[in-house]
Amino acid sequence: MGFSIRTSKFRHVFCDQPKPEQCWTGFRLSTVTGDQQYIKASSKYFATALAGGGGPIMVGRLDRPGRFKFGVSQVVQGHTGSVLDIEFNPFDDSMFASASEDTTIKIWAIPEDWEPTDGRGHACQSGPNLSESLLDLVGHRKKVTLLRYHPSASNTLLSTSADYSVKVWDVEKNECVTSFEEVQDLYQDIVWDFRGDAIATSNKDKTVRFLDGRTGSVTDSIVTAHEGSKSVKLQFLGDSGKFMSVGASKISSREIKIWDLKKTSSPLHTETVDTAAGAMIPLYDNDTKVLYLCGKGDGQIRVYEFENKAPFLHKLNDGFRSTTSTKGVCLVPKRGLQVMKHETARLMKLTNSAGIQPLSFFVPRKSDAFQDDIFPDAPAAAPAHTCDQWMAGSSKDPATMPLNPALQGGQAAKKKTLKTVSQLSKELDDAHKRIEYLEGKLRASNIAFDSGL
Repeated sequence: MGFSIRTSKFRHVFCDQPKPEQCWTGFRLSTVTGDQQYIKASSKYFATALAGGGGPIMVGRLDRPGRFKFGVSQVVQGHTGSVLDIEFNPFDDSMFASASEDTTIKIWAIPEDWEPTDGRGHACQSGPNLSESLLDLVGHRKKVTLLRYHPSASNTLLSTSADYSVKVWDVEKNECVTSFEEVQDLYQDIVWDFRGDAIATSNKDKTVRFLDGRTGSVTDSIVTAHEGSKSVKLQFLGDSGKFMSVGASKISSREIKIWDLKKTSSPLHTETVDTAAGAMIPLYDNDTKVLYLCGKGDGQIRVYEFENKAPFLHKLNDGFRSTTSTKGVCLVPKRGLQVMKHETARLMKLTNSAGIQPLSFFVPRKSDAFQDDIFPDAPAAAPAHTCDQWMAGSSKDPATMPLNPALQGGQAAKKKTLKTVSQLSKELDDAHKRIEYLEGKLRASNIAFDSGL
């Protein structure tokens, strides 16, 4: 990068080391390894896989840091194998999907009274463990490794497995609508584009492929996107027409490449990062065009700003440095941030030794008022269309919402509620009892009625 002075609203973005009382500790992480991020978050909860039988999942509240205690704190536990990946529904903060070694994908709904730790940070048991999923998606023949929800269509889920397939699921109908099985190799990453029309995949064969999300056919490919053997991670850069891949060079230097989606024969820009050994995780905030580059085994988080012209990436100060290495990391959705304190991003950092640390990035401002220049409209908790409409050809940007608290009144989206089999059975039993009671009242009053339903 050059040394020219460039103005940026995020030039002085900073992140302080969180205090111990702001973190989550006391849990024993699952020992399974792979290309997943190990932790995911909605604007209300976060989830990570724990060690133990039945694939236990710790689901913590973002507003309840403290000490988790296995056997006391509530967990989600319903798989018969270890959980490999987790993905929250972007339109329902309480719903998430889990992928497991038992070849299934389970959809879960967190109850409103969920509280593994209390307001004082102590482990508590506010209710029983969650063991019944809303539904199971069955179709993969081997362990399911990665999950990604569609950015604009409701209840549309992307998955990949060790059976070398990539599938798109209509969760409401509990059926697979698209399947791609032409590549006989493990997938390292699967991502949707900005609208959810296309899918990008990376494999151990070093080829990046672009698929039509509705048909599963290959529309383009980049042969040997990175020459190194490290895992290749992918990211569409919003609606800019540009695409980012993160991997390693022939001499094992970690690098970022920017590609033009209309001409993928050669990269527009290559940025060498360092020579560390861990795979990198790119977390891109499309609203502010800021990239948070994390690495497994690293203590540093590098911050870049993307601009849709050469040299494309501009480094913003030194980011965040720590002596505690990262096992996994994820971004909290914008609607879960403290915007009035000028918190522009929050990363949930999972570590082996120091629990889960919330890394809040702030832009220093003198005013306490809402800063609309650093908080543009962000993705809302409402889908732009349904899975059926998307499959029929509908193509829409994700629905957005203002982050200014003064403009958010009455904008809560009405969400579709899914129920488990036991919940529906109980409601049916209650309805039958109510019918019997009412029929008894009618008989007692000698009122004729037709009971043949």
